[in-house]
Amino acid sequence: MRNTMRYVTSASLVLASSLVGWSANAANQIADDKIAVAQAALQRAEQSGAPQSAPVELATARDKLARAQKANADRDGKTATALAEQANIDAQVAEATAVEQHSHAAAVEFDRSLQALRNEALRTNAPATTTVPLPVAAPTTAQ
Repeated sequence: MRNTMRYVTSASLVLASSLVGWSANAANQIADDKIAVAQAALQRAEQSGAPQSAPVELATARDKLARAQKANADRDGKTATALAEQANIDAQVAEATAVEQHSHAAAVEFDRSLQALRNEALRTNAPATTTVPLPVAAPTTAQ
């Protein structure tokens, strides 16, 4: 009977430690996935021109991603996941800011081009401001 109790106790401990280990691996897998998503968002932001248009937002995303990677390496899955999610959002904000600034610049340039075209059209179709009088023939006398 004592051997059976020891066996059950040992088996329970092994099972409990396996579940704890499995749960830790699952948390790290989630953090790994979130970190990968944040890295992809950061790359998109960098390619969209965020280093010039949204440097503060991009730096914040990079910092949070680095902290998420460190937390993940330290086996702190909860912190790593939270930081990776924040890094992802910050990278998306940086990308959106860059796209908005590029769109605004393109709209301003389009407006300038349109105004130049209007000015050219008005100048071409406007009547001349200085007119040269045509010579008037002198009346002829009949002979």
